[in-house]
Amino acid sequence: MNITAKDVMTPRFHTLAPDMPISEAVKRFKQATEDEGRKIFGMLVTDGSGRLVGMLSMYDILLFIQPKHVHIWGAMDDVDIVGLVDDACDRAKTILVGDIMTTEVISISPETHLLSVLDIMIKKHIRRIPVVRDDRIEGIVYVSDLFYHLVDKMM
Repeated sequence: MNITAKDVMTPRFHTLAPDMPISEAVKRFKQATEDEGRKIFGMLVTDGSGRLVGMLSMYDILLFIQPKHVHIWGAMDDVDIVGLVDDACDRAKTILVGDIMTTEVISISPETHLLSVLDIMIKKHIRRIPVVRDDRIEGIVYVSDLFYHLVDKMM
């Protein structure tokens, strides 16, 4: 079975710009979720020429919002959590996508074998991989699409 990334990739994807405020990126996440009919948890970040320069996930945004020293606060019974969340969300509105995006993006070619894609996703703990040829984004492979493609083969 010679199934490759192009056989399971989604050719439709949403992008963000590195100079876009996080507040706008969050709106785009919500709109993309509505457009796709499924939750979108990460988006590609492209420059003015459409080249891939990073990725931004909801996890990246949540890491920024999380108070830096929350892991040493313990139960946080004596901490004004509501105030912390409000302050963090207000700060996040002015931060740019490029400030918190992942810049070391793993990408694959359309000809990458499905088992290699699976191996990369498992070893690197990633849920989406851009499919790129000659600096041009052709699509994205989501771990859920890969999983359900394999499930269909089992049935």
